[in-house]
Amino acid sequence: MLTLDLTRSRRGGETLTEQIVAGIAALVDRRALRAGSALPSVRRFAQQHGISTFTVAEAYGRLTALGYLAARPGSGYTVAHRHAPAGGMRAPQWEAPGLNAAWLLSDVFADHSVPIKAGAGWLPGDWLNEEGLHQAMRAAARVPAAQVSGYGHPYGYAPLREHIAAGLGEYGIPVQAQQVVLTQGATQALDLVVRTLLRTGDTVLVEAPCYCNLLQILRLAGLRVVGVLRTAAGLDTDALEDAIRTHAPRALFVNTVLQNPTGASLTSMNAFRVLQLAEQHRLLVVEDDIYRELAPAGSPMLAAMDGLSQVVYVNGFSKTITPSLRVGYLAASADLAKAFARTKMAVGLTSSEVTERLVYSVLTSGHYGRHVAALAERLRAQQDRVTEKMEAHGLEVLLRPEGGMFAWARVRDALPDGVPMTGNRLATLALEHGIWLAPGSYFEPDETDSPWIRFNVATGDAPQLWEFFDSLAGQPRAVRAA
Repeated sequence: MLTLDLTRSRRGGETLTEQIVAGIAALVDRRALRAGSALPSVRRFAQQHGISTFTVAEAYGRLTALGYLAARPGSGYTVAHRHAPAGGMRAPQWEAPGLNAAWLLSDVFADHSVPIKAGAGWLPGDWLNEEGLHQAMRAAARVPAAQVSGYGHPYGYAPLREHIAAGLGEYGIPVQAQQVVLTQGATQALDLVVRTLLRTGDTVLVEAPCYCNLLQILRLAGLRVVGVLRTAAGLDTDALEDAIRTHAPRALFVNTVLQNPTGASLTSMNAFRVLQLAEQHRLLVVEDDIYRELAPAGSPMLAAMDGLSQVVYVNGFSKTITPSLRVGYLAASADLAKAFARTKMAVGLTSSEVTERLVYSVLTSGHYGRHVAALAERLRAQQDRVTEKMEAHGLEVLLRPEGGMFAWARVRDALPDGVPMTGNRLATLALEHGIWLAPGSYFEPDETDSPWIRFNVATGDAPQLWEFFDSLAGQPRAVRAA
C-alpha cells in the first residue's frame, strides 16, 4: 500500500497537492517505486489518506505532466518509463507551449503540461466544496428520468431562478423569478447581452485592464472597444466622463468587486459617480459581479443602487461551487429578460437543467453558506501571505485586495541584461520553467504589452514560483528577501 506522511498544517507552506507530488516524485527518483508499478486509484488513495479526490486527481495530473506517471484508460496510473532503453537515449524533453492568444483563450484549460498555473482563473481542486457536490450528485441521481427528458424552460430551472431572485432581494434588488435568465456560465451571459442589445460598429466602454474573455466576445461581435483606466478605487471617473462625451458609447462593462485581473473593488463614492454618469448619458451598465460572495460585506453593488434601471446584472457559481457545472445568470427588467431568453434559445436552445438542478441542490443543502464563508476567509488570508511574498521577492503590487483570487503585480527591479521586463517577456520566461503567468497584455483593450501580470493567490504556494522570481536577477532568495 502506498502511504505518504501528509499534514494539513501546510508543512513549509506546501498544499496537500504539492505534498503528494513531492512524496511520489521522491519515491520514483530513489526507485522505491519502479517503472510500470501501478498506483492506487484516485478514490482509493483519497480514502487511505482521508483527503479529497479532487486533491489526488490534481496531484496525479501534475505528476503525469512532469513525466513521473503515465495515465492509461481503464488501467489507472502507473509509474512512467522515463528513459528509453535503446542506446541510452533520453525521452523527449518537455517544451513550453507557445504563449499566444489562442493558447491563453482555450488550450490553457486542457493543457496539463504546465504544472504551476499561477495565472489561472479558477481555484485548485482541493478548495472546492466536495461534500456539497457529492450530496448534490446523489440527489440528482434520484431524479426520475421523465423530469429531465425535455429541453427545459427557456429561462432555466424555475426553483433555481426563484432562489436567485430571493438572494438578490437580500441585497436590496427588487427582482422576480421572471427577471432571471439562467445561462451556461457568466461568460455566456455577457455574450447574450452583446448579441441582444448591441450591433456591429457600436462603441462600448470597458475597464483597462479588464476580464480577458469579455474582450474576445466584443471583438468577435465587431464592436469598437474603448478602455477606461481602472484604479485601486474603481474607474477613473474623469476618464469615463471624457470617453462618454467623446465616443458616445452604447454600454459600459464593469467588474464591481475583487476585479479580474487587479483584485480591486469600487468604493461607494466611485460606484455612485459611475451610476450618475450612466443615468445622465443614458448609458447601459453591464455589471459582472461573479466575485460578489467572496467580497467583504457591504461592498457596493451597482444593481442594488440602481434597481435594474440602467444596469444589467451578471453572476454565476464557477468561483464558489465549481467551474465545470457552467451555470450563470442574468438579472434585468422583465422586458430585457424576455429578450435575453429569446437570444439564448436562438443561439443554443436551453441551458442544462441537470446542472442547474445540481447547483440548486448545492445552494440549498445547508453546507453552502459555511463553505463560502470559509472560502472567502481562506482567500483573504492567502492574499496577505502571497502579496507579502511578492514584495519580498522583487515584485511591486498594485494594491492589497480585501480578498478574492487575484493580485496585479510587476517586477520591481531592473534586470542585469537591461532589457525591459514586460508581461509578455516574463510570462514566456516563466513557461520555460513550467510556470504559467497571465501577462497584462491579455487584459488590455488594445493588447498593449504592459509590465503587469495577474496572479491567482490560491496557487501561490509553490516554492518553484518564488525561486523563479529570485533567479531573474541572479540573486538567492535570502538576499532578495533581506
